[in-house]
Amino acid sequence: MTATPAPFDSEAPSGGVTALVRRNPDDMTEVEMVNAVWGSDPRFSDGINYRFVRAEGRAFPNHRCLIPASEFRMGTGDHRYRVTLDSGNFFYLAAVWDPPLADWPLSYRILTIPAGADVIPYQSRHGVIIERRNVMHWLDGTLPNEELFAEPPRHTLFVEPLRTQAALAL
Repeated sequence: MTATPAPFDSEAPSGGVTALVRRNPDDMTEVEMVNAVWGSDPRFSDGINYRFVRAEGRAFPNHRCLIPASEFRMGTGDHRYRVTLDSGNFFYLAAVWDPPLADWPLSYRILTIPAGADVIPYQSRHGVIIERRNVMHWLDGTLPNEELFAEPPRHTLFVEPLRTQAALAL
């Protein structure tokens, strides 16, 4: 499985296409990478396009997938930040996918957990980070969610401000 991780921006507009990694629903022995739209079909949720799902107390037995990421971006007010693994490695964000239906394409929603020690000064939640060694555990459900969704130890995530265009030297 080859993936080109890219920054994941939680404030990106809906409708963007992203590569996701999942078990092929037609051949569960195969892992595939396909393009999908971020967010749920608003026809089934009072017109709201849900892009995140709280992970607490949920099992997610089917439709598990992963979004390759080199970092995730977040913002509070006018401040924007990038979050990377302190090791510099890329990672995956845990997600669930929904099949295409009528005119709505294959889509996904990111799972979230309460922010850990490194992120809590900036926001209250963040996406579930799946390290590369746990990719198959997430896709196949071979480790308990409590273990996969555990808060990263302090100093695992590196948070730094994103510079705005106005702050860049000309």
